[in-house]
Amino acid sequence: MAIDAKLLKQSERYLLEFVAPRAAVLDQNPQALRNALQGLGDRALLALRAPLEWNGQGLDELTFCSFQEQVARYSGALAFLQTQHQSAATILANSPNQLLREAYLPYLSTGQIMLGIGFSQLRRQGDPPVKATPTDGGYRISGEVPWITGYGCFQEFIVAAVLPDKGIILGLMPLENAMQPQGGEIRLSNPLQLAAMASTNTVKAHIVDWVIPEDYIVSVKPTDWVQKNDQQKVLNHSFFALGCARAGLDILAAARCNSLPFISPILKSLEPELDTCRTAIYQAQQALDNQEFDRLHLRAWAIDLAARCAHAAVTASRGSANYSRHPAQRIYREALAFTVFGQTTAVMEATLNQLVRSNQPILNTDKGKG
Repeated sequence: MAIDAKLLKQSERYLLEFVAPRAAVLDQNPQALRNALQGLGDRALLALRAPLEWNGQGLDELTFCSFQEQVARYSGALAFLQTQHQSAATILANSPNQLLREAYLPYLSTGQIMLGIGFSQLRRQGDPPVKATPTDGGYRISGEVPWITGYGCFQEFIVAAVLPDKGIILGLMPLENAMQPQGGEIRLSNPLQLAAMASTNTVKAHIVDWVIPEDYIVSVKPTDWVQKNDQQKVLNHSFFALGCARAGLDILAAARCNSLPFISPILKSLEPELDTCRTAIYQAQQALDNQEFDRLHLRAWAIDLAARCAHAAVTASRGSANYSRHPAQRIYREALAFTVFGQTTAVMEATLNQLVRSNQPILNTDKGKG
């Protein structure tokens, strides 16, 4: 499958000219980050996987992955914020709700409407944090959504709630403090004090008896939907880690000088390893057989590389890297964030195992031995 080089050239031009020079500001200023997100919308880059007939780009898998890697290289905050909206757009594009698709999809690519998601609670064990009960004309939602990114930027979000039969509904809710005439309420926390990417304005939502009308139900999923989705898409977050690793090496390369001759061999070691890891991940992403590659080990390798390359950037930047606005400091924090984004127990285990290895993992490419 050929990568859309024209689209990637367009996006990289924007990222180099308008995002990279302001990466420190985007990391700390929510309004500047919203403006950068709208810049992607101005170039119709905010619903890349949505079909062409819905004003999307209908982008293939590998080009989309390359785009995610590209954005992460220049701004982790923008990468994380835009992927929430991209995910919402893809979910809506696959919704059986025709009226909802008609009302939203034509406006998502350009950012005329922006959406977030609230799914992370589905990965938690025990009693579901957010529950849904069928009611006349829709579903009554109650519980706490622990993580919704994009407050003040996204107008609405797609919430996931668990039904009495353990099925899952996905429905649209406003991303603001609100009350319904019949008594339903949404109360949002203040933006969480995150160590990395705080400008994305991530909040918690406390929901009491909020009724989502049937017209605003995106879809109904089986009980194991999120688990199967995580298994099938275990590599998706790897592209952020690859972009973060490349950003660390960019700083390391810029630090090369005659007085620091030892940096060149470090680059000559890390760059080929990153290239090898990247190639293996892209090959695994397009492989039809999920057992053909050990995807968990590949993702853990990318996470490990992001951390090591970011650490190398900090080291080569000396004491200046301790300033919060220094590029190496920002990338170091982003490596932390990309370590845990979309983390499942299996990813946690693979990541921890990778940390105690003395060298690169031996990739298992024999079918049936994933």
